[in-house]
Amino acid sequence: MTDLMTIIKERRSIRKYEEKAFPEEHLLQLLEAVQWSPSWTNNQIWEVVVVKDPEVKKGLQESLPTSGNPAIKAIVAAPVVLALCGKHESSGFYGGKASTKFGDWFMFDLGIAAQSICLTAQSLGLGTVIVGLFDHDKANKVLKTPEGYDIVAMIPVGYPAKNPPAPPRRAINEFTHNDTF
Repeated sequence: MTDLMTIIKERRSIRKYEEKAFPEEHLLQLLEAVQWSPSWTNNQIWEVVVVKDPEVKKGLQESLPTSGNPAIKAIVAAPVVLALCGKHESSGFYGGKASTKFGDWFMFDLGIAAQSICLTAQSLGLGTVIVGLFDHDKANKVLKTPEGYDIVAMIPVGYPAKNPPAPPRRAINEFTHNDTF
């Protein structure tokens, strides 16, 4: 097994996939990664819609803008799209009130779940891209998301047709501050 830092460094946003399904056991491992992701007070506010149906994927693709999103083809090309949905007003709330300056914490929890999916996929030889630029209301209609929940991200998953090189990264000393900002 590859060590975690190598998996982190080798993960890329994959937008082109081979026309090849991956084993169901890999899908279960991706969902298990979500299951074990940390969340605010272990609230586990996530719901994952596993999309394999080409018509549903086409509907999701139609929620993306026709320009400005390089992942538009990935939604229908990947064998599976994992749609991450979150429950509102639960994560980050105590007694029905937001307990932090940032209010609903569900975006943070779903971000952790998304990272868990992407790193697990990388460890299995699969590629992913986190898609957030889309018409959320339109995608909610496609997935029949119930009241009180919203789709936050779509993650196409499949075998990469191409692995792009790593983009440049800031040096650690460019983003690290000691004791104060």
